Amino acid sequence: MKKTSILVTGAAGFIGFHLTNFLLKKGFSVVGVDNLSPYYSVDLKRDRLKQLEGHSNFIFYEADISNKKMMKSLWNKYEFKKIVNLAAQAGVRYSLINPFEYIKTNVTGLLVLLELARFQENFENFVYASSSSVYGKNNKHPFSVEDRVDTPISVYAATKRMDELLAHTYTHLYNFPTTGLRFFTVYGPWGRPDQAAFLFADKMRKKEPIHIFNNGEMQRDFTYIDDIITGIYASLMRENLKKNPYRLYNLGNSHTVELMKYVELLEDSLGIKAQKKFMPMQMGDVKATCADIAQSQKELGYNPKTPVEEGLKNFIDWYKTYYKI
Repeated sequence: MKKTSILVTGAAGFIGFHLTNFLLKKGFSVVGVDNLSPYYSVDLKRDRLKQLEGHSNFIFYEADISNKKMMKSLWNKYEFKKIVNLAAQAGVRYSLINPFEYIKTNVTGLLVLLELARFQENFENFVYASSSSVYGKNNKHPFSVEDRVDTPISVYAATKRMDELLAHTYTHLYNFPTTGLRFFTVYGPWGRPDQAAFLFADKMRKKEPIHIFNNGEMQRDFTYIDDIITGIYASLMRENLKKNPYRLYNLGNSHTVELMKYVELLEDSLGIKAQKKFMPMQMGDVKATCADIAQSQKELGYNPKTPVEEGLKNFIDWYKTYYKI
């Protein structure tokens, strides 16, 4: 008899690690997959996996989701009924340097998994990570899932929109549920080194200047990792699958924070004054993001609770512990 487990791809990544840990604590069996890409520190990814090693209901495979043969073999072994696809080549700026990697992982990888899911009997829910980047230079704030998103301004954003379109196609053609989640600037303990909180903290600790783009005139809907995880879980278990098999949700905090305020909070938590280098706007970047979460609240009971002051303090507490500061 084959095991029943939830497949979490990108399990060694920031969000994937936290989701896997959350599911294991709830008593689920989880099969984690990650290719341990060297895009950022593989040691950090392995350290995340070490936190999961004590769970008897967790098994990890180092694998690339774009490898059809490898993923089919794994799927045949477990016959997954639920999947959360968080594996992705992340980063708006890196997508300007290496666009092919984004197509391979974010598009081909998703397509491989959709193809496997469509042949799975009694398949229940295919949850996948999209991004607030799909909104491009949307001038309407807050961003709503009803807004048009056909003008992406980075390769990363374009691949995430492709994911949404592919998911819609597979739901329409093969009648299985897909649930896309547009994440808004996720941060917190065990975060990615290329994200603002981590990147700034590293530079400040090393007494190096931090780059402040658009001369500091930036706003972000910073969303704490624990709030994101509750949203993913609610999406995975949503009860409206038959009525709305294809669904998109914003997972954000629904409040914007000025970038300079974010830097001040980091300075307070870290106890270091940042050296600031003001820069023009980066290609592919946007000035402000803000999530309309009305649909997520109504259909998922999604209710982000963590103010940025608390979330950044938690991140810095972890950061100091991890680097033995």
